[in-house]
Formats: sequence, C-alpha cells, structure tokens
Amino acid sequence: MIRDLLKQFLDYLRLNRNVSPHTLRAYDSDLSQYIEFLTKHLAKPASAMEPREADSQAVRAFIEGMHKRGVSRASVARRLSSLRAFGRWLVREGHIESDPAALVGAPKVEQKLPTHLDMKEVVGMIESADTSTPLGRRDRAILELFYASGLRLSELVGL
Repeated sequence: MIRDLLKQFLDYLRLNRNVSPHTLRAYDSDLSQYIEFLTKHLAKPASAMEPREADSQAVRAFIEGMHKRGVSRASVARRLSSLRAFGRWLVREGHIESDPAALVGAPKVEQKLPTHLDMKEVVGMIESADTSTPLGRRDRAILELFYASGLRLSELVGL
C-alpha cells in the first residue's frame, strides 16, 4: 500500500511539480530508505503497511538511526525534507490526518564560509594576463575591475 502511494507521489512530483530527474531520484531514494526502515521498525511488510502507521515516533527513530550510523547533518536534513513533502502530499490526498514529520526538528546544517584569495594570489592572477595583446589587456581590465569593485561574477558578466 505505502509503496503504491510512493509511486503516486513521485508521479505527482514529475508531472505536476516538474522536478528534475535528480530531485526525483533523491526523493525516491530517501523515501524508499524510510519505507525499508519502517518494515523493520514496525515488523511488517511494506505491502501491508498503511501510511497512518508511520507516526512521528517512527520518523524520530529513523533520524536517530541515521545519526548513529554517522550520516551527515545535511543528508539527514534532506531526508527529513523528503519525508515532510511526502507527508504533506499524503495529507492533501486524504490518506492521513496530519504530517508525522512536520513537528520533528531538522538538524542544523553547517554552513561553510567561502574561501578567499590572499594578496599574493590576487596579484599573481591579475599579472598573469598578457598585456601585449588587446585580449590580454581586456582580461587584465576585467580582473582588476572584478577585484577592486567586489562585483559578483554574474554582475561582471552583465557588464
């Protein structure tokens, strides 16, 4: 039963939401892993499982299991996002009363700051342009403008 609903959900995403094939594959993988977990957690085959049997306790146990296996926070957050999307769809379609993953907190994902070039690297990059040709002079002007102005790449390309 729940596998049939997963297929319907994936069709909904593909046809109505027009998600990319990569996104569709990620949803399928995440939710299939959850269903596999549920079969062990509930000691019941997926073919006999109703969506309302997957409560928030099961979602928390699924997340806890991922933490114990050392799955990264970003992966846990993505899988929880997939569960929430599936839960919202199940509610909208009338299969369950409320989304079991809605109240489960997502782990904080570490955000890495972008790296920057030191002064020696910047000077070397700017001086690497061959100023003996018109294209080289253009390249140097672009690099100097890029460095001095703090423009984003898309803004520089727009100029």
